[in-house]
Amino acid sequence: MIDTHCHLYEASFLPSMDEVLHRAKEAGVTQILLPNIDVDSWGPLLKVLNNPIIPCSPMLGLHPCYVKEDVTDQLNTLGELLKTHHEQLVAIGEIGMDLYWDKQFLTQQQEALHQQIQWALHYNLPIAIHVRDAFDPLFEVLSDYQHTALHGVFYCFTGTEEQAAYILRTHPSFYFGIGGVLTYKNSGLQDVVKNIPLHRLVLETDAPYLSPVPHRGKRNEPAFLQHVAKRLSDVLEMSEQEIIKITTDNASTLFQLATAIT
Repeated sequence: MIDTHCHLYEASFLPSMDEVLHRAKEAGVTQILLPNIDVDSWGPLLKVLNNPIIPCSPMLGLHPCYVKEDVTDQLNTLGELLKTHHEQLVAIGEIGMDLYWDKQFLTQQQEALHQQIQWALHYNLPIAIHVRDAFDPLFEVLSDYQHTALHGVFYCFTGTEEQAAYILRTHPSFYFGIGGVLTYKNSGLQDVVKNIPLHRLVLETDAPYLSPVPHRGKRNEPAFLQHVAKRLSDVLEMSEQEIIKITTDNASTLFQLATAIT
């Protein structure tokens, strides 16, 4: 299994990093992808790449919740880092739009998203999109790129069947990241994933956030990806091994990883 979205560099993991990674390996996780959130997270993220237990690969981007008054400085610094590290990256991310907590930076979030999409197109990298309470303004931005090579994943997808259908229709090269929310009884995501082609699904944890049942309310970690795979297999009435093989192959294709299951 590939955990396609995990903030393993966050401070809560540092005291027990090796134990967390060993548990993930025992649970069948073969690779972990690390989304960046801002300039300050880049240094801690790089340190995780050196672990000898599970291969980890970096993304680089400015999370929409970190788009503030210093957005220009953040993007300028990240742009310089991108020039140096783009060959290491598997994606530009985590980027997108979030109007749940704060709506005052709507315009800046849209402008930052445009800038980072340009990076992705220039370096032919996928994007990892975060969207919360902002599907319409985000779709407005993406409409400018319908006839480009833009591709990527809607991480932690919690949209409606209609929003999923719109993405599949207007941006058919995008994938949908499925994580712990799928295990929540009243999330409604179970019905949505039934209408998404299996070849467009990838697995993720978003650890340390959004722990799946039976660990909801506790710190999430990559080993818990097995619960997401199990729930997806139940929802789609397929074997876990089939789900793992297909989603691993999907992630390998999207992020250009040499880890496909044959």
